[in-house]
Amino acid sequence: MAGRWANYSRDPGLSIPDSQRDTAALLARLAGRAPIETHISAVFVGADTVWKLRKAVRLDFLDFSTLAERHRTAERELALNQAQAPGLYRDVVAVTRDADGRLALGGEGATIDWVVRMAPLPGENFLDAIAARDGISPALADALGDAVAAYHAALPQVARDQAAALHDVARGNARSALAAGLDPAAVARWETDCLAALAARADWLAARAAGGFVRRAHGDLHLGNMAMWHGHPVAFDALEFDEDLATIDLGYDLAFLLMDLDVRVGRLAANRVMNRYVARTGDWDSVRGLPVFLSLRAMVRAHVQARGGNQEAAAIYLARAQSYLAAAIPRVVAIGGLPGTGKSTLARAVAPDLGPAPGALILRSDEIRKRLYQVAPEVRLPASAYGRTVSHQVATALIAGVAGVAAHGHTVIADATFLDLRQRAAVAEAAGAAPFTGLWLQAPMAVLEARIAARHGDASDADVAVLRQAASADRIGDWRDPGDWRDIDATDLDRALVLVRNALTPR
Repeated sequence: MAGRWANYSRDPGLSIPDSQRDTAALLARLAGRAPIETHISAVFVGADTVWKLRKAVRLDFLDFSTLAERHRTAERELALNQAQAPGLYRDVVAVTRDADGRLALGGEGATIDWVVRMAPLPGENFLDAIAARDGISPALADALGDAVAAYHAALPQVARDQAAALHDVARGNARSALAAGLDPAAVARWETDCLAALAARADWLAARAAGGFVRRAHGDLHLGNMAMWHGHPVAFDALEFDEDLATIDLGYDLAFLLMDLDVRVGRLAANRVMNRYVARTGDWDSVRGLPVFLSLRAMVRAHVQARGGNQEAAAIYLARAQSYLAAAIPRVVAIGGLPGTGKSTLARAVAPDLGPAPGALILRSDEIRKRLYQVAPEVRLPASAYGRTVSHQVATALIAGVAGVAAHGHTVIADATFLDLRQRAAVAEAAGAAPFTGLWLQAPMAVLEARIAARHGDASDADVAVLRQAASADRIGDWRDPGDWRDIDATDLDRALVLVRNALTPR
């Protein structure tokens, strides 16, 4: 499991407390190698088993100095993580000292320590290692969004005042940043701006808590704490030593992964994960908190990097922490046209470059419909799911989402056919004070039929018959007329992308 902890193992300040030297020696013999260390644990990686030993240390944010606390948190780690990746976490075992002084695992002597036993994972299976080799493909990004959405869906709701809790987190991060030697003026500016951003969202955070979005979550959901297990990404190593730090808004939990992707991989991957998560959960409301959530997560990284001696990385994260808080003007983009015109392809291509981090939120009518039926976007629905009543529900949800996201100050792309001229008017009105751009895609029928025939694994259920029916149906007004929307020739999607970007570039 070297990939998970390799960033910490080079710190010359790390050491195992003297009281645990005998335990460490036993585990090193079992593993056949020296441990990989963090400030709070030593991980011994053997051929078929991994042993994780908590260091008997007391720090500002935790106290592992007592045997009882090391036992409690080891059991808590097992309970939090075992269900997420069956087989990865095995058990908690006592380190015992026999009457003759020899140490054993699970012996009959006195217990002197506790270790968590896990299955080994190749270093290349960790998401931070995959990211380092440019391995976050669109399919993997979607899988990450699915994994986090499923993780969050299984968590029980908790009533908690997030405004007060995050206020304390911000102040604590500022203190840690100063203690780590970060620029005092920059830290002071960040603290002021972060607290102001939290104050502006106090009522919203309270509403989120009342709505069930505060839960005992992972708490430390970055790339290093996710791995491929039996072909699927899973989260592990959930924060186990502080219930308050891990009882948070689900948007704040997701934000660590989004921030990590944004800085280490790029906005394209971060945007894809965000949009997939919202497609599965419907939680478009979470974008209201993203500026402060991302900023807090970046500041954590900043002072951790500074404490580890990586001043260059610390400066990068500190700058990101500040930039995430910068005010941004939201905009609303609507992309319409017949099935097969490339609406979703073009929306995904431009979304990362629009608005504040991690780019525009895409609200797609096809994904909303799938969510109403509680299925994955790629699952085909029966014809009954496309009746007038359901289609009205989808359109209503889409317009409400556009209005809400724009009001929250985040850029949003509405992806639907918009063949009904009344829906075009409704989405433009939903933009409110935000600048609105309507894009109307058109291409020859033969091109659209060929694209739809070749399409697979997509949220759209439209086939060639649906396309032809949509093109010939009677409606109020001529849907072929773009009106005040920008007419885009989508015959060639590469060329269409250039036209779309030109249309969205401020003049």
